[in-house]
Amino acid sequence: MLFARECNFMLGAVSMDTLPEAGLPEIAFAGRSNVGKSSLVNALTGRKTLARTSGDPGRTRELNFFDLGGQIRLVDLPGYGFAKAPKDVSARWTRLTRDYLRGRVNLKRIFLLIDARHGLKPSDESVMSDLDNAAVVYQITLTKLDKLKPAEQKTIVEQTMARIARRPAAFPKVAATSSAKKIGLDDLRADIADLAAS
Repeated sequence: MLFARECNFMLGAVSMDTLPEAGLPEIAFAGRSNVGKSSLVNALTGRKTLARTSGDPGRTRELNFFDLGGQIRLVDLPGYGFAKAPKDVSARWTRLTRDYLRGRVNLKRIFLLIDARHGLKPSDESVMSDLDNAAVVYQITLTKLDKLKPAEQKTIVEQTMARIARRPAAFPKVAATSSAKKIGLDDLRADIADLAAS
């Protein structure tokens, strides 16, 4: 029922003092550049152009807030890692993202997106360590699952579960999704609805 409600773009924050008031619960989508964060937001909400997508890494350069039915906010974060942007610009939005993730009181969970074809990379491990140290709950969300054969899909889920088993802030469930083929979206919507209800 939550995702049958209207979802609207609120604002793009470029600094901590331009964030909206911490009223509604928030969930954030984080991950390396071009991992599919904006595509997943669009697929979950059933809106093709709600979050802007691009083939160019680093297109999202703000913290983009979306209001879902007045119940919960979805936050599309800039990617980390390679991006087609000047280094000082990339460093600025990386700092903003990390400040938001560590200090937002109404942030219920981070969905940390990982390209299923490549698995966890050192940059992902670094972010996970930061979140572990800050005690911010995150859930690994594999994307582009349709690019793998069924046996490969099972293997990457098992490998990822093993990699997060001892991480204190990792949610003990891996979401496996494909925005293009609508795989795993209903399960992820259910997880988000539970967070909105709580």
